[in-house]
This record gives sequence, C-alpha cells and structure tokens, in this order.
Amino acid sequence: MSSVQATNRITGARRWWVLVAVLITMFFSSMDQTVVSTAMPTIIGDLRGLNLYAWVFTAYMMASSVTVPIYGKMSDVYGRKPFYLFGLIAFMVGSAVSGLSHSMMALILSRAGQGIGAGAMMSMPRATIGDIFNPRERGRWMGIIGGVFGLASIIGPALGGWITDNFGWRWVFYINLPIALIALVLVWIFLPTVRTEHKAVPDLLGSLILVAGLLAVLLGFTWAGSKYPWGSWQILTLFIVGGLVLAAFAIYESRIENPVLSPVLFKNPIFTSSMVVGLMVSMGLFGSLMFLPLFVQGVIGLSASGSGVVLTPMMLSFIVGSIVGGQLISRTGRYKLQAHVSAGIMILGMYLLTRMNASTGYGTVVINMIVLGLGVGTLMPLLNVAVQNAFPYQILGMVNSTQQFVSSLGGVIASPILGSLMTGTFTRELPRQLSPGLKALIAKLPTAIRVQLLNPQALATASAQRALAAKFTHIPGGQLLYRNFLHAFKVALSMGIVDLFKLGLAFSAVALIGTFFLREVKLKKDEFFQTKAQDSHEETPPKTSSRPD
Repeated sequence: MSSVQATNRITGARRWWVLVAVLITMFFSSMDQTVVSTAMPTIIGDLRGLNLYAWVFTAYMMASSVTVPIYGKMSDVYGRKPFYLFGLIAFMVGSAVSGLSHSMMALILSRAGQGIGAGAMMSMPRATIGDIFNPRERGRWMGIIGGVFGLASIIGPALGGWITDNFGWRWVFYINLPIALIALVLVWIFLPTVRTEHKAVPDLLGSLILVAGLLAVLLGFTWAGSKYPWGSWQILTLFIVGGLVLAAFAIYESRIENPVLSPVLFKNPIFTSSMVVGLMVSMGLFGSLMFLPLFVQGVIGLSASGSGVVLTPMMLSFIVGSIVGGQLISRTGRYKLQAHVSAGIMILGMYLLTRMNASTGYGTVVINMIVLGLGVGTLMPLLNVAVQNAFPYQILGMVNSTQQFVSSLGGVIASPILGSLMTGTFTRELPRQLSPGLKALIAKLPTAIRVQLLNPQALATASAQRALAAKFTHIPGGQLLYRNFLHAFKVALSMGIVDLFKLGLAFSAVALIGTFFLREVKLKKDEFFQTKAQDSHEETPPKTSSRPD
C-alpha cells in the first residue's frame, strides 16, 4: 500500500494503520527507559560496573537527543519513511548488542547505538501525527500520545522486574525486537515514499560541533558536586569550553544553507516561548520522576517493587490530563487560557510537594502527585500543537524535532543538578540531626561504614536499613541508637528532596510566566497543509516535484 508522492501527508484509510505504527513505536520506546532502569541493579551486579552506572543512561540520552534534529530536518525533504526505518533498525541492532554485552563499556556503547535509533522514534511519531491530522484535530491525538507515554511509564518498571526475575536482564533488551519488527513492517507498508527535486545535505559538521559542545557541558553537570567540586578548575573548564563550542555552533548554523538547528525558528515568538515553557516543565517533571520514589521508600519506608508502582497515581493523572486537555484544544481551537491554567495547576502540585517532611504519609504524597500529573498532562500536548500550528506544514519535521530536542535536554541537564543539590543538602543536614552520642559513635566506625551512612541512596530501601540495624545490635543500646540515626537520616533525606521540589517550583513559576508570552493563533484546519512560508519568521520550504499522490 506504500505509494510515491510529493509530500509527507497521509490520507484515507491508510492513516489509521500508520497511527497504529506510531502508537506502537511511542509505547515501546517510552517503556524502554523504565524497563532498563528496573534491571540496572541486576546488570551492575553481573557486569560489575557501578562507577559507570550513570553512563548507561547518559550515552542513550546524548545519542538520542543529538540525532533528533537531524532526523526532523531531513525527513521534511526526503520523507519520514526512510528515517523511521533506519531508526527502528538501529534501535533493534542496539537492543540485540546490549543484550549480548559482557562488560559495562560494551553495554554503554551499544546503548549509544540504541539511542541513535531512539532519536528517530522520539521525533518521527509526533511529526507523523502532523502528517495525518490538521492542528485543530491534532490536539486530541497529541493527548492520546501523552497517555501512551504515561501508560508506558506505569507498565515498564513492573515488566522490567518480571522479565529480569524470570528470564534474566538480557531479555529486557531482547523484548524490544519483536515489537520493533511489527512497527517496522507497518511503516514499510503504509508510510508513503516521498520523491522531491530538492536535495538537502545533512549538516554533519554542525552535528559534530553540537555533540562536542553538549558533551563538555553535560560532563560538567554530571561530575559537578560528585567527582569534582562545582568551583573546581575541571568543572569550570568543561563549562567554558562547552559554552565556547556551542557559541561557535550557533555562528556556524546561521551561515549555512541546511542547518541542523535553524536559528530562524527562534525568531518566531510562539516557538521561543514554547521552548522556554517546555524546558522548564521537562526539568521540573524529571526531578519529580527521579526523586519521588526515593522519598516514598527512603523517608516513608514503603517497599515498592519499582518506581512505577510509586509513581502510578501521578502517571494515571498525567494520562487523564493529556486526554482531557487534548480534547479541549480540539473542540475550542484555542490554547492560551488552558496553558495558564495548566501551569497554575503544576505550580500547585510542586508547592504541595515542597510542604512534605519526614512525617508525611503516603496518602498525602498520592494527592500531591495527582495534582502535579494533571497540570503537566494538560500542558505538554498543548505546547506541541501550538508550535506546529505556527509554521508551514513543509517544515513540520524540523520544527517538531527542534522542540523535542530542547525538551530532551531539560531532562539530561536536570538530572546531575538535582542530584548534586539533594546530596549537598543531605550531607549538610545529617550531622545537624544527630545527637552528640551518635556523632561520637559514628566517628569510631570503619571508613566504609561511615561512607555508607552518609550516602542517601545507600540506605533508601527497607533491606538496606535492616542490614544496618543488624550492625547496631552488637553495640550497647544499639537499637535505640539505630532508631535515632534512622530518624535523623529520614529528616535529612526529606530536607534534601524537598529542596529539589523547591527548585522544581521555581521552574514551574518560570513556565507560568512563559505562558503569558505564548501568542495565540487560532488552530488551522485542512488549510494548514496548503500553508506557504511567507512570514519572515518562517523558513522557506523546499521545492517539491508535481508528482501526484
């Protein structure tokens, strides 16, 4: 059923099969990260690479984030199909090699290869939705995509734990292969082949410069506060070099014909304000997803088989918010008021999280998560629709992928900053919460045990706390001392995590301010597909052939 045509637009009954392929791709690519997260403790125990733990995720996120704008730009010219197929094949190869890895370095390299494929699966589905539905219709479908993301976040951890326990961690990667194969067949059959007279050369040099600059900056954020102090010459050098390289990248991109990230897009006020709002939402949401499970297990003391169990209320409200918010956009054709309200709800959710402490119950945490999930869920699909509506259809892929790229960077940047903030607060506050007797006792303990006591994540599970309690049994009055220490630990940990939510509250406030700069343009219907780039803030689309559909 695949046909040759001059544009990426998909019409008729074929679009429903394409939609199935999009939803499958979105589901398993979103689920992959949470499935792998659940299996990581087992993987570390097998491959013995705790010092390289973070790079399993960093390599994947870096590779996927940097390739997103390349796929988007080129797919506007040559069609979505070849990049969809390449991305799925690269992801399958990366998954297979990851499952065969026998060292952490091999796993990291194969995860980078997996990330190259994931970049296509992050950008192509949202662009393909734009090929099927006009902006007025698109709201409800972007809401559905948000719901797919939330559902994947719920199912992923439980599935990852079940696969790891019953089949081994390698099958966490192998499970991707049959699902990706189904999506591959659907894409091959139903996505159109686009033929164009316009030839675009990939901006490989620009991409390399971007990777070099981002790698330096992200290494700085990753190592700051853990491997090196924030003000050390190593960290400052990484930030300065990264900043200079990214400045050179911006200059270079403004002077070439086919930039991987077009500076022209940022001259559009809708695009710029949406980027700011999306970046802030991403950074705030990422912190909540990372550290709420730590609060529930380490402070409240509940035992959970995976982070998805803890986050289920938040993800369910995210799904509801995405679907309801998308429907409202499609029915009204407007989005600015909804952006204000959604950002306000997100602020309320973050504020409620900042009110938590060591005596907070799980029921309160659930209510707070539900409020936050509703706010974020109704806001995220809205931003994508507003940006796509502001540009001509002919550059939809580039517009969408640039937005996705900036949003992905938010999560990558937030992780080390928030982790450093939490560790710093915990390390500072724990000694203040200890009694003089406990301080004297801890000073006499072996160095290895003292290091464990000062590590907020080493004692965040019930099993780790039981193991520590056993060590106190040999000390006179040990049980009382242990209870006092555990209370001090929970107070210090809760203060560290709440500091993160305060920063998330600041991110949310900036997002709300950004919504007031979000200019509203009534959502277009089918005239969107005939729109030409005549505005000075819009990029001229490539010339295409007159070959019929």
